[in-house]
Amino acid sequence: MTHRKGLVLDFGGVLTTPLFPAALAFEERAGLARGALISALYLDPEAARRTQELERGTLTQEEWNTEAGRVLGIPGDNLMGRVFADLRPETSVLAAAAAARRAGVKVGILSNSVGLSPWNLYEGYDLEREYDAVVISGQHGLRKPEPEIFALMLELLGLPADECVFVDDTEEYLPPAAALGFATVHAREPRETVARLEALLGVPLGEAG
Repeated sequence: MTHRKGLVLDFGGVLTTPLFPAALAFEERAGLARGALISALYLDPEAARRTQELERGTLTQEEWNTEAGRVLGIPGDNLMGRVFADLRPETSVLAAAAAARRAGVKVGILSNSVGLSPWNLYEGYDLEREYDAVVISGQHGLRKPEPEIFALMLELLGLPADECVFVDDTEEYLPPAAALGFATVHAREPRETVARLEALLGVPLGEAG
């Protein structure tokens, strides 16, 4: 087996704890019916369009907050930050990424943005120092799963797709990456994710806690 030389990681739900349980916890705190947040903001076609605009950087987080609050019938101030207040670092995957980089693997972050203000998902992670390349969708007017955003990441890493692994918790983003030549890993459970990466990269990445 030829081992891969590059690792491209999604951020939210891969380097953090899962997004869905955080959203459910917010619903409970806000007195919303279970599933109301997902239904109103992601399953409705107009809401999905607004979220895609947010990811592209053509809609601000504050604009998203205001409209989402209106749809849900709750205050919109810092709504994105309130929804994901329970997110925490996924320490085992963060440690695995650092170990891969120490072993000579080029590691990049490829994330669909949720805006940076008033709440910054990436604050405290020092992405520019800890990784070889960082592509946040809203800063480039692109979003996963568009091939162009994967091509941008590959250009920054200086590697072809068939030498890289792509990890994401959103399964629908994996086939477009695989079509380009990436090996793909669906991040569902940290221990499993780290084990798959060890096999694909051929380097020890430590225990997944």
